Amino acid sequence: MARKRASSTRRSAREDAVVVIGMGRFGRALALELVDEETEVLGIDEDAEVVQSLSGSLTHVVRADSTKEDAMRQLGVHEFDRAVVGIGTDLEASILTASLLISFDIPHVWAKAISEAHGRILEQLGVHHVVYPEHDMGQRVAHLVRGRMLDYIEFEEDFAMVKTNPPADITGVPLSRSSVRTRHGVTVVAIKRPGEGFTYATADAVVHPEDTIIVAGHTRATERFSELR
Repeated sequence: MARKRASSTRRSAREDAVVVIGMGRFGRALALELVDEETEVLGIDEDAEVVQSLSGSLTHVVRADSTKEDAMRQLGVHEFDRAVVGIGTDLEASILTASLLISFDIPHVWAKAISEAHGRILEQLGVHHVVYPEHDMGQRVAHLVRGRMLDYIEFEEDFAMVKTNPPADITGVPLSRSSVRTRHGVTVVAIKRPGEGFTYATADAVVHPEDTIIVAGHTRATERFSELR
C-alpha cells in the first residue's frame, strides 16, 4: 500500500508536465510551444544531434530509445499524466512507444499518425487522442485558400469556427435584427474593430464592413457564410 501511495505522490508532482517523444518537426514545434506557455517539458529522441540542438530550449531533453521500458522508467516517464508520441515515419517505434505509454496507465496519451491505418492501430492500442497533423493542416489551408476565411478551426461532429470579414447583409444593424442565425445558420461570437482587440458579440452589437468577425456553426454553413460578399 505504501508503495502505491509513493507512486501517486511522484505522479502528482508531474501533473502539469508533458513528455514529448520524437523531436521531429511536429514534436519539436509542440514542445517549444508548450515551453512558451510555461509548461514543463521532457523531450526524448534517439538522435544525439537533435537532442543537442534542443538543449537549453526545453525544460529537459534526453537521448533515449523510447521503445525500451527500462529506459523510460529511468527517465520517470511512467510518472507523467500527459504524453505525446511525435514519432511518424518509424511506424514500429511509434506503435511500440504508444503501447508502452498505455501500459504505464498514463491518463492522457496523444500520438501522431501519418495514415488512417496507422491511426487505427494507435486507437486499438488505447491511445486517447490520435492526431493527423499533415492531413489536418492540409484541410485547414485548403479552406483558407478557397474562400475569404482569415482563419479556420474545425472541431469534431461537423462544427467549425471561422475568422472572416462580414458580408454586406449583416452590417449596419444590430445582430439581433440581422437574422444571421436564421438565414445563414451561423452565430457571430466575436467582433474586432480595426486597431482594437476582439470583443464578445452581443445582440445589440452592430457589425461594420471593415470589421473582422468570428462565427461558429456547422462546417458547411460556415464555409458558405465566408463566401458571401
